[in-house]
Amino acid sequence: MRVVVDLSRCQGYAQCAFLAPDAFRMHGEEALMYDPTPDDARREQVLRAAAACPVQAILVDRLEGRDAPAKASAS
Repeated sequence: MRVVVDLSRCQGYAQCAFLAPDAFRMHGEEALMYDPTPDDARREQVLRAAAACPVQAILVDRLEGRDAPAKASAS
């Protein structure tokens, strides 16, 4: 999974850091730091954190290959 945060939108409410502290953390009072590629074990936490963002600044994307289901080859 890939995480992108629009830092120009982020207002520092820190809901993401509260819900997924291994992927998001506050540096000081206003600067958000985040892991752009958290491991799949943190998927639920990251998705909840993105949904809880009051300004919807967090985008969670799937990475091709790792998250996509395998496609059956046609013979």
